[in-house]
Amino acid sequence: MTETPNQSPIERLLAIMARLRDPERGCEWDLAQNFASIAPYTIEEAYEVADAITRNDMADLRDELGDLLLQVVFHARMAEEAGHFAFTDVANAISTKMESRHPHIFASASGTMDEIRWEDLKAKEREAKGIASALDGVALALPALMRAEKLQKRAARTGFDWPDPSGSEAKIAEEIEELKTAASDEQKVEEAGDLLFAAVNFVRAHGISAEDALRAANAKFERRFRGMEALAGSDFPSLSLEAQEELWQRVKQGE
Repeated sequence: MTETPNQSPIERLLAIMARLRDPERGCEWDLAQNFASIAPYTIEEAYEVADAITRNDMADLRDELGDLLLQVVFHARMAEEAGHFAFTDVANAISTKMESRHPHIFASASGTMDEIRWEDLKAKEREAKGIASALDGVALALPALMRAEKLQKRAARTGFDWPDPSGSEAKIAEEIEELKTAASDEQKVEEAGDLLFAAVNFVRAHGISAEDALRAANAKFERRFRGMEALAGSDFPSLSLEAQEELWQRVKQGE
């Protein structure tokens, strides 16, 4: 398919997706997909966008944003085929939402975003949708660490939160002991979850994103571990734990 005269890039992409989903002339793989089967790809592409940003690779970011946009177009096309909504409805919905969330820019309201309170605006949107609980709308598909933080923030806005970090710090100590004494595998899993949830709360109390902090810790561990492997070569797996620890300290001091 080639670009037709006066066809915008987004119109071209929409036409390509329509052709891929054509019942008679389309692609077998694209035709076999549904919302559930495509959802994992959507999540994967979002992470690849974030990865390109982390690596500051602008060429890759351009490509990954295109891949992510394709996911939006794919879902919108399937929704249009089912008679739910089309891509233009998606674009109009987010435009309307952004205008309503920035009344100091697009309406007559005055003041800064801090004064208008972004979260209060979102809360009003949830209320208009008939959402009853403060926890409603926190996506189930979010990474568990990120979802824990969002749930805690929502609860905190109702007043359900420790007044200072000491509360969550004590809770961590409590959960560690309960994990130690858990009798069954099921109890161990439950207590491990409680411990991680408490750790997220403690980190959040210090104004730190648990997701960002753990991502940075993962990157640091990977960097140092690869440094250890580079120093030891193929002998690394056969080294004693003490020797490996010595390599770890050498890599750490060299950073």
